[in-house]
Amino acid sequence: MTRPAKVSERDYPQMAAETGRIEPAPRRVRATLGGRTVFDTTRARYVWEFPFYPQYYIPLADVDARLLADEGHEQHLERGTAHRHGLHAGGEERPGSVRVFGADAPNGIADTARFDWEALDAWYEEDEQVFVHPRNPYVRVDALRSHRHLRIELDGRLLADTTTPVLLFETGLPTRYYIDRTDVVLDELSRSPTGTACPYKGVTSDYWSLRADGHLPKEYQDIAWSYAFPTRQVLPIAGLIAFYGEKVDIELDGAVLPRPHSRFV
Repeated sequence: MTRPAKVSERDYPQMAAETGRIEPAPRRVRATLGGRTVFDTTRARYVWEFPFYPQYYIPLADVDARLLADEGHEQHLERGTAHRHGLHAGGEERPGSVRVFGADAPNGIADTARFDWEALDAWYEEDEQVFVHPRNPYVRVDALRSHRHLRIELDGRLLADTTTPVLLFETGLPTRYYIDRTDVVLDELSRSPTGTACPYKGVTSDYWSLRADGHLPKEYQDIAWSYAFPTRQVLPIAGLIAFYGEKVDIELDGAVLPRPHSRFV
C-alpha cells in the first residue's frame, strides 16, 4: 500500500467561533457534586474562551449559593474581574474551582459563575450526561452504515478488511471508519489501558495498540478504540472498532487515503 502525503487540519471544515463570542444556550444545564445539585438552569450562556468549543457560564441566581465559599481572591481577567470561590457539597471539597463575575464583566457574563469542568461529578444537558466540555452547537455528528470496501494496514500488516463499515462524520475532524470486530485482525492488536471521553460520543470502553514482542514505538500505541455504550446520536458505532487514520494506512474502494493531521494525534 503506497501512502500519499499527509493532509492538514485546515483541509477539513472548522467548527471554530471567534474567541469571546457569547450566546444563550437553549437547553437545561445541570451539574452535581457529592450527590448535590450545584446548579440547574435554562439560562446558561455559551462563552468561547478559545475557538473550537464553548464553556458554560451559569447565572448566579441559578447556583446553590450555600455550596460556594468565597476565597477572597480577586482575578482581573480578559472577561472582567472574577472572585475565586471553592465548592463544598456532600463531603466533597473543590477549592479554587469557580470564578464569579461581577457587574464590570461584559453583557452576558456579568453575574455569572464559570465552573471548572473536572471539579464536578457530572454535567447534564437536559437529561443526558455530557463529558469533557459542552457540545459545540455548530458541530454535527453522523454515523452512517456503508458497503464501501475498506482495508487498514500498518507497516504491511493487515489490521482490518470489511465491506460493511460505519462512517462517522464529525464537523472539523477526519472521517472515522468503525468496523465490525469479526472484520478486524484482533491477533495483531493488544489491549491498552488508555481511556478517553468525547462530548459527542461518550466514554471509550477499549483501546488497542499494535501487538509487539519488545519495545513498541509511540506511533504504534493506541491506534484503535471502541465505544461499547456510545451516546444515542451515534448508536450505530456501538461495539465497533475505529483506527486513527493519522497512524495507519487506509484504503477505501481501492484508493489509498492520505494520512490526516489533527490536533488529537
